[in-house]
Amino acid sequence: MSVSAAFIKAVEPATKPRKRAQAEEPEKQVDEQQKTARFLPREHGATAMLFTPMVCAAILARTWNWMELAAFAAAFAALAAKDPMVILARQQLVWKTPHAETPVAARWFVAWMLVLATSGLVLLFTWPWKATLALGLGVGVFSILAVLVNVKNRQRSTLFQIASAVALTSSSLATSLSATGAIQNWCWWLWLFLALQAAAGILVVHARLDARIALRNPAKATREFRRKAQVAVAVMGAAAATAGVLHHSFVALALLVAVIGYAYDLHSQRDASDLQRPLTSVGQRALALSSAVSVLLIAGLW
Repeated sequence: MSVSAAFIKAVEPATKPRKRAQAEEPEKQVDEQQKTARFLPREHGATAMLFTPMVCAAILARTWNWMELAAFAAAFAALAAKDPMVILARQQLVWKTPHAETPVAARWFVAWMLVLATSGLVLLFTWPWKATLALGLGVGVFSILAVLVNVKNRQRSTLFQIASAVALTSSSLATSLSATGAIQNWCWWLWLFLALQAAAGILVVHARLDARIALRNPAKATREFRRKAQVAVAVMGAAAATAGVLHHSFVALALLVAVIGYAYDLHSQRDASDLQRPLTSVGQRALALSSAVSVLLIAGLW
């Protein structure tokens, strides 16, 4: 045997395990990251849609009740429990082998369900039982729907996102119940206007995404979401005009601000340079618009 052959034979057993170890190292890092994952709400848009109506309702209630904290805790727990529920559902329905994040998700799910159950029991003693049953049933049905949609990777469905906006903005009803013991008339209007504004915003964002795709590939250009967004903006404009005729000036102004903001966004989508704007910046602008609308709605419904 030559010297070179002997050297290769001597080194080979040492180099192969080292290469295997180097290949396995990223997998171990991923497993460690999955084992230390924290299941907290990650979707900033959904979080804003959930808690903005609650803050608005808390201000409009013109009173304070400690039950409002229980409502906030229940809402946060219900939102946070969704991601671990999705992991557990995928483990049962999709994945063939156990995943490292599944036990972590199970622990977080149990923790959030304990928070939700505790908050729910506190609210059960103060809310009317019919309202408790209706809201509880709504939360349960929507949670199951959200899990199934995520398992099937259909979470970007426009219809689902609009349904989510309607469901999340209904959190104002829980705050009204906690603060006053009933769902006040102004709360129904608050829910309607915030849900309408959120739905229009979702369509405008989808129109922007379509425009960005068309900018890169003109063959895939479509105006479907642009037309839907224009219809939503027109509906908001009609609502603003109606509120103005009925002398609800601040409500009309709130809706008009939303109309102007979304109409400007749709107009700016014709500019290629604006389409290059980072989506983070777009989200921040949408959050600022939503905050301005919320403040004006509070003034209008006061």
